[in-house]
Amino acid sequence: MVKFLKPGKVAIVLSGRYAGKKVVIVKNLDEGTKDRQYGHAIVVGIERYPLKVTRKMGPKRIAKRSRIKPFIKIINYNHLMPTRYTFELEDIKQTVNLDCFKEPSQRKDAKKAVKKHLQDRYKNDKTGKSKWFFTKLRF
Repeated sequence: MVKFLKPGKVAIVLSGRYAGKKVVIVKNLDEGTKDRQYGHAIVVGIERYPLKVTRKMGPKRIAKRSRIKPFIKIINYNHLMPTRYTFELEDIKQTVNLDCFKEPSQRKDAKKAVKKHLQDRYKNDKTGKSKWFFTKLRF
């Protein structure tokens, strides 16, 4: 079987609290681990997407509407639907790993780092390559 759930692949969560949210696979574990004996992936996603910004808004309002609330989670492959899109995540790979799920303080620090990276990526995306990832899924 071809492995198509690779790091950097954008997927959509199908069930649970984050159903309908877009995520990026940071690390995939096809064989599972001792704790989770099924194929799963460590993902980073956007819980609250940035809002629409117009030209007449001031810089303070634009900054507020451009905020992103991320989440970090381990999700079973059965609850992920892959898309054709990919997302560069070199900075995120170093901060998010299996160790950050052991303690809440580590998870909180990883979430802050991911938030900073995603907001920078959203603001500095001039080419529009990752525009789809930062928009709310409409269905």
